[in-house]
Amino acid sequence: MSEADARISDPAAPRSATEPIADIVLPHYVPGSTVALSDEERWPGLAPHDRDRLEAVLAHPAAPVWRHRVGHRLAADGVARARTELPADDWLPGHLAVARALPAYRALRGSDDAGLRELDDFPLISRRDLAADVAGFVPRDADLGRLVQGSSSGSTGAALLLPDDTEDVARTFWLVRRLLAGLGVDWQPDARRLALALVVHQRQAFTYASPIPGFAGDVVTDADAAGPHAPGAAAAGPGIMARLNLDARDWPVADRVAFLRAHDPQVISGNPSSLATLLEPDTAAAVAPLAIVSGALHLTAPLRAALEARFGVPVLDLYGLHETRPIAWRADDGPFRVLDTRVRVEVADDAGRMLAPDAEGATPRGELVVTAGSNPLLPLVRYRTGDHGRLVLRDGAPAIADLEGREHVDFVTADGAPINTVDLTQYLQDAGALAWSLTQRLDGSVLARIAGGDAPAAARRIHALLGVPVEVDAVPRPIDLGEGKPRRYLREG
Repeated sequence: MSEADARISDPAAPRSATEPIADIVLPHYVPGSTVALSDEERWPGLAPHDRDRLEAVLAHPAAPVWRHRVGHRLAADGVARARTELPADDWLPGHLAVARALPAYRALRGSDDAGLRELDDFPLISRRDLAADVAGFVPRDADLGRLVQGSSSGSTGAALLLPDDTEDVARTFWLVRRLLAGLGVDWQPDARRLALALVVHQRQAFTYASPIPGFAGDVVTDADAAGPHAPGAAAAGPGIMARLNLDARDWPVADRVAFLRAHDPQVISGNPSSLATLLEPDTAAAVAPLAIVSGALHLTAPLRAALEARFGVPVLDLYGLHETRPIAWRADDGPFRVLDTRVRVEVADDAGRMLAPDAEGATPRGELVVTAGSNPLLPLVRYRTGDHGRLVLRDGAPAIADLEGREHVDFVTADGAPINTVDLTQYLQDAGALAWSLTQRLDGSVLARIAGGDAPAAARRIHALLGVPVEVDAVPRPIDLGEGKPRRYLREG
């Protein structure tokens, strides 16, 4: 048995109920506790030399504790389909026809589906509807052999179990590669490096390594990819990705640095709090990524600038939800470009009425509502994201401006006037803050927990805007604001 196998299969020793939290291992983080498939089921047709490369990553002496053994489950035909973007021309009528027959939409509108013809006929749905009966949103003729269970915690921390399609999950890799190719990133397989590192920063986390289906040493034929391998390129494939927990409580910094230096991931992806950890000097010196991909949380302009300055590579900011898959992207601090995939974005007011664009293609600010057709196991129509922004045109195509994640919150000034949190965001970014969490108390005062930048200057800007007392708690890193998805703005009462 290799060291990697031992790490995966040995159960954790029983823990006392009186032990401190640092010593308690949650059941689903016990290494090997959820292993259910054989390696052949997990990685169909994995060649011996590809397996050797994977085991070299798993068995590295500085590797993290690998808590899970996961894989793509795709045979050759599934890999080929996953590498191909779904046609997005005139996809909406067929998507609505599928949704029209779903039990969930029929129940929401009534047993007669005659009223569900055009997009405007469909009611808005929300996370609450999925939580109440997610099975009602799965087509009856869906290929459940491709189903894997996903989980979305949302902004409230209430977990939602979702049906994911294996090919759709794999297709996201090729979408990211296509976007990076458009930014000039030549991302080709390189057997000396991890192809992709997904980084998190939590006390305990899912950690694993797996081959990327289709990202191997063959010549790239995708029309949107970067092109064939250049002469003299390093021996290719297979592309290995790993999910890594950068929290020093789970993976000592010295081991983190040694592992990253040895496997030097080509692309690093994570939420902004996790990506900020890459700026720590020892870790920054260990990696030389081709690109950085941010998602799940709001990427501030100062943090983007810090990552770009340190690594000299594009920082791709992806906006999306687990429920809808990727929605929009940007590589600067402008509006997010809506993807040219099977996704449609609308904006609704507080009463759920759609906001029409003006003559210049811009809508008022409101809640983003998404129709998403890439996951055949969860065809959603008019899904309320809980995020807010406005639609504009960027280079003649739809884009999302002034995006604020999850719940919309208005703070109030000393005289009771509402202040949009977008204004606060601009002030805090101007002070160089990398991340923050602001709470307005019942008495109007503000507790501002701010990571990075000039915290006193940020407090002065908040006071200037609101005219209320401001208490500042300066923390050194974004992750010190809390694990998961800490709320950026909260108003008591």
